[in-house]
Amino acid sequence: MAEFLTPPPVERGDRVAVVAPASNVPESARFVYELGLERMREVFDLEPIEYPTATADPEWLADNPEARAEDVMDAFRDPDISAVIANIGGHDQITILPYLDGDVLRDHPTRFYGYSDNTNLALFLWNQGIVSYYGGSTLLEYAMDGELFDYTEEYLQRALFEESIGEWTEADVFTDEAGDWEDPESIETTREIERSDGRIWRGSDETVSGRLWGGCYEVLVEQFLADRYVPDAEALDGTVLALETSELIPDPAVVGANLRALGERGLLERFDGVLVGRAAARSHAEEHPREWRVEYRERQRDEITNVLETYNPDAPVVFDCEFGHTYPTCPVPIGGRVEIDPSAESIRLL
Repeated sequence: MAEFLTPPPVERGDRVAVVAPASNVPESARFVYELGLERMREVFDLEPIEYPTATADPEWLADNPEARAEDVMDAFRDPDISAVIANIGGHDQITILPYLDGDVLRDHPTRFYGYSDNTNLALFLWNQGIVSYYGGSTLLEYAMDGELFDYTEEYLQRALFEESIGEWTEADVFTDEAGDWEDPESIETTREIERSDGRIWRGSDETVSGRLWGGCYEVLVEQFLADRYVPDAEALDGTVLALETSELIPDPAVVGANLRALGERGLLERFDGVLVGRAAARSHAEEHPREWRVEYRERQRDEITNVLETYNPDAPVVFDCEFGHTYPTCPVPIGGRVEIDPSAESIRLL
């Protein structure tokens, strides 16, 4: 593996590419997309440039993985583009990877922002030695209902405009309520906000540091099953695993079983630390009462803890970190270095 490169920071007034390398919202939810572009311009002083996939129909995108890959490479190639921002996640981005040219991406390193299914692209960039950012999607962080979380705005600013994010502090509140993308008036109303109990620290008390690798749990399972783009096991030695589950709300026992399989492959022991995003416990399709959501998150923490105690008891593990499918978020740098200090309960994105 060559040395990792963090692409140059964005500057205010810069042109940023808006693309849909995973999926998209239907035309009926165009109002959410427009809000995301408006916030890019007005809050962050960016000039969003809409690439062909950005407004394409989701069904067309599903049938045209090569076009999605081409948009990504075109955006990276363009010297006037300072960042590439994915609209949203999806479920089949792995199908665009055969059409990506690693040489093009490596020769034109550009900051990429996306979450969920964009784990596929983040890990492809990791293999090229390019740091990308897990978070900062058009339709989620930028287009948050009501108003931007102050926390999201602060960490998006750092991820866009700074060389590194630095000290990564806890958020005081969070939401996992899904937005209503059928009602244009919904974006005027703030989602249900809950007080956060803060991060939960388990595992070793030793301070560790390493490069972040990982992303969305469901995509990682898919990646290991395909076994075409996962790096050699030795390349993961000393890294820090980033892991979070999606709005599919997977059974905690299944999450534990899949992690146990990675343990049996000798992979879990290679990570020096683990960061786990706060789990989403409801979605557009499933609504659960608060008590159920609290219990669900605890069951997931316990399953992950039990597996790591068996296969990697020396790793510090931090739960309920601010990345993934609950909000607010910090766009964490996949491929960037992180320092975890359990005694001070601090995380630094270096």
